[in-house]
Amino acid sequence: MTRDRQSDQAVITRVTVIGAVCDALLSAGKIGVGWVSGSQALIADGIHSLSDLGTDVLVVAAARVSREAPDANHPYGHHRFETLGTLVLGAVLLLVAGGILLDSIERLLEGGQWVEAGIWAFAVTVASIVSKEWIYHYTMHYARKLNSKLLEANAWHSRTDSLSSIAVLIGLVGVFYGYPWLDAVAALVVAALIAKIAIGLLMESTAELVDTALPEETVMAMRETALSVPGLRDIHHIRTRTMGGHTVLDMHLQVDPRVSVSEGHEVGCWVAARLRDQFPEIQDITFHIDPEDDADKDQMAPSGLRPLRHHVEDALKSDWRGLCEIESMQLHYLKGRIEVDVVTASPVDAEALQAAAQHSWLGRVRVLRLSS
Repeated sequence: MTRDRQSDQAVITRVTVIGAVCDALLSAGKIGVGWVSGSQALIADGIHSLSDLGTDVLVVAAARVSREAPDANHPYGHHRFETLGTLVLGAVLLLVAGGILLDSIERLLEGGQWVEAGIWAFAVTVASIVSKEWIYHYTMHYARKLNSKLLEANAWHSRTDSLSSIAVLIGLVGVFYGYPWLDAVAALVVAALIAKIAIGLLMESTAELVDTALPEETVMAMRETALSVPGLRDIHHIRTRTMGGHTVLDMHLQVDPRVSVSEGHEVGCWVAARLRDQFPEIQDITFHIDPEDDADKDQMAPSGLRPLRHHVEDALKSDWRGLCEIESMQLHYLKGRIEVDVVTASPVDAEALQAAAQHSWLGRVRVLRLSS
């Protein structure tokens, strides 16, 4: 594990542990005061804080695994363990929301019951709102700094707790003025808020696990950045996906068909460097250098394959025996054929060589004559 990964993991652990301590204190306070006062909504809110404590443990564990370096079994790294952790976090929240929802409906059907909305109930609820809002901003700051979707999900979890505590406060005010059923209604609001954030987390993490592409405007911005590199003619077959908040990018880069392999590769390296500079969330870039636009061609079709060098050289040397002595030849696989640049000292023209070699795969022949 690199120093950066160790540093990220340490930050995530520290932030989460601080939040967990607050969750534990809030959970004990809300459940205790809710039990004494008889406030169903306050007890429900306390259970929500208790679920936060459990998910805090999940965040620390998932962060530790996701920051591990790539290995033989996970060559792209372990970032999707963070996505899996987010998926589990969403599922846990949805189950908690379902339990609170069923209990609240049952209480409403029973007509509600009187509870005592004392000063301690109000105090612990206000304390929950203030502290959970602080935890949200604290956690979200580091989530954005580290580009951690899991930490961001945990921050929103805290924000949900803050909003649900506001709903509880409204319920306590209603109870204070003689409307005990408002307490159960407030618990329903708590359940709805938890369910909303849970569904959002589940949808986002599922989209990542099934390799959903980045938004079109982001892909177009990446395309424009790539095309700003001199020597790049076009770009196609752009494929994007995310892994734990990081982007993986595949693309085909079209360059001048007659540049050397090394020059074409260098153009690709410049494209990759410029993209990483403009989009720091990119973790891995795989580029394929193309001599022409093959965006509409089937990359897997064997019918489009042309013979390789050893077959071409054997065939042309046989066809051109007696016409010229071949020093070397350059092959250009373009437009479905093979164009050949022949380097020779023999006094022969391209038309004679073209006429002597009748192959369906042979394109234009050029003679590059060595000086004597």
